[in-house]
Amino acid sequence: MDILFEKISEPVAGSHWQRCFNEMWPYYRKWYLSEGIAARQTYLAGYRALKAYMPELLPTYEHLCALAGGGDIASRFLSFYRPPPYLSGCSQAVWLGDQPMLVRNYDYDPQLIDSVILNSHWNDKQVIATTDGMWGVVDGMNDAGLAVSLTFGGRRIVGDGFGVPLILRYILEFCDTTKDAIEVLKSVPCHMAYNVTTVDKTGDYITAYLCPGTDTVLAHTRISTNHQENVEWHRHAQVTATVERERFLLQRLTLHDDPPDKFISTFLKPPLYSTQFNRGFGTLYTAVYKPVTGAMGIHWPGEVWSHNLKDTDNSKRRVRYPDHALDV
Repeated sequence: MDILFEKISEPVAGSHWQRCFNEMWPYYRKWYLSEGIAARQTYLAGYRALKAYMPELLPTYEHLCALAGGGDIASRFLSFYRPPPYLSGCSQAVWLGDQPMLVRNYDYDPQLIDSVILNSHWNDKQVIATTDGMWGVVDGMNDAGLAVSLTFGGRRIVGDGFGVPLILRYILEFCDTTKDAIEVLKSVPCHMAYNVTTVDKTGDYITAYLCPGTDTVLAHTRISTNHQENVEWHRHAQVTATVERERFLLQRLTLHDDPPDKFISTFLKPPLYSTQFNRGFGTLYTAVYKPVTGAMGIHWPGEVWSHNLKDTDNSKRRVRYPDHALDV
């Protein structure tokens, strides 16, 4: 399977964002309505939830809804309020060294990825991020020197709250530091169990365990895979090797003093790098964020696609993934 990744630099969402949304909307609409329209929240419910928890995002939300055509279903979808459940794999870690660095593997179904890196300036911050739902964020960084990424938390519960990619967008649009991000992670409800790791340019970091109906748990750890304090969903843990990946990362960070390039390279090999593309848990890319310099890179085995917050170019990169598991 081939995937075309696209890097878009568009300070204010306009024709580029609109084109991408129009291309993806038929697929997102099918997913969004997969449980029937009655299972989804109304436009007004989503608007009110945004106003209650992330009011600063409302002007951006309204602008994007207009670009998306102003339709009811698209506007509900863009609110990210109580969307259908979704699962991913993923591993992430903070490397401190001379300058902090956030490294993460995004393990997901290759047919469901946006494959868009968006460099934008929608509010007070310049933000570069890989998107989900065309404005949500699975990993990214802002010009204040704050980087953030997510992993699935390995719990079956689904409840009231927002899809976590929009919470990450909110953090990058309006937070300067890890301490600022913590306040958001404690106050904005997430509709599923997710782990969010942040690091700022001073090296201050946190991993937050989010789960609907419970208080956010803050763990002073630099790593996260696909469980929280304990493994609850044992079958998922077995399939994704979440415990094995966590132990491997702990060993790398505590027993080894790897230089940055070597640390990044460990994400491109087992046990962190997954080839389970046919099961929806293949590693689609390794992202590296450097908050001090504003540099970020998307890595694949033998290939690096480099970007920076200051970049104004638009570019594309085609990547081929196997249709079945391979030995790496």
